[in-house]
Amino acid sequence: MSYNTITATSTYTVVDIRKTFEGFEADLRMIARRTEKWATDYIDKVFHDIVKLAEAKYLKTVDIVLLSTANVPVRAAKYTVNEAGTSITGDRAGGNDWNNLSGTYLSVILSYTSAWHLLSQQQQANFQQSKNFKIGWSASSIDNSFPNLSKQAAQNFASNGYELNKTNYK
Repeated sequence: MSYNTITATSTYTVVDIRKTFEGFEADLRMIARRTEKWATDYIDKVFHDIVKLAEAKYLKTVDIVLLSTANVPVRAAKYTVNEAGTSITGDRAGGNDWNNLSGTYLSVILSYTSAWHLLSQQQQANFQQSKNFKIGWSASSIDNSFPNLSKQAAQNFASNGYELNKTNYK
């Protein structure tokens, strides 16, 4: 009796990371447009930096958050990177029924991988400079577990095993 073992390994490239983030970019643009909080050029800058971090495997999660003037999350979408995914292709962007609420503003919260945290501050600064970062990112005190909001699984953006899993918070 003969047994054949088939091993499926998923290898992704920088192109797969970029393809995966196309869904995120569409979401980011839809949310910004629906809330009327950011201009297109600002969205371009935010997206540029996020993709550079993802390509270098320094990005763990990205949160798009609509906050009250008291810094309380009103709505959020969390995108979690999964480098060991199994999805070859992903879902379409959507489900962004956000509104332009008065007294609110948009923010993006980045969580970094341990590889980023192992870099010295100088190495981090050099990376940002060499990748032509557009935003001066700073620490956030916002609780991005969003305990005051209910969560719901949403889209899974993917390309060749590189995944970006979205969770909506309302």
